[in-house]
Amino acid sequence: MTDSPRPGPPDRPDSDLHDVEEPALGRLWATWRMSYISSLKDGTAAGDVFSELPKRTDGPENLIVHRGQHCYVVLNLFPYNTGHALIVPFREVGDLAELTDAEMLELMRLASVVVKALRRCMNAQGFNLGINLGHAAGAGIPKHLHLHVVPRWAGDTNFMAVTGRTKVLPESLPDTYDKMRRAIRAELGLD
Repeated sequence: MTDSPRPGPPDRPDSDLHDVEEPALGRLWATWRMSYISSLKDGTAAGDVFSELPKRTDGPENLIVHRGQHCYVVLNLFPYNTGHALIVPFREVGDLAELTDAEMLELMRLASVVVKALRRCMNAQGFNLGINLGHAAGAGIPKHLHLHVVPRWAGDTNFMAVTGRTKVLPESLPDTYDKMRRAIRAELGLD
């Protein structure tokens, strides 16, 4: 008796090659995220965390690494990559057209400072910068825009993200906070 391949659609004679089952979705327990998830209302953050954060004392607890006159720099609590920073106007504003010239200028100047700081302290090789305007564009807090600065390295996507659907962050937020704060201060000549 000979083995015969499973029957496949006539237009796909190589159907056996495509019948691979997707692996089950793995589970990574991240119980600390529940406080964030619980704060969401209709898929967006309740309140304006970007207006509340600056009211707190700077330190690893609130993750603000620098305050300017119109904007501040804060590490992302849920980073895409280690060193993922946000540049946020102090004033609640939801659209670029609503920014004053001074806010716009400082937002972009701080973006340049953050890029230089990430090169200095983490040897970042590339960057993704972006603003999500509006809920449909993925803005979690649509009423308060913020500029993402995400450092990148050649090969920073490895098998864990590709096959394990899990992002590995190689450094703690408090350690990144210390590095970034020192590097930004050095870039601005404050030390």
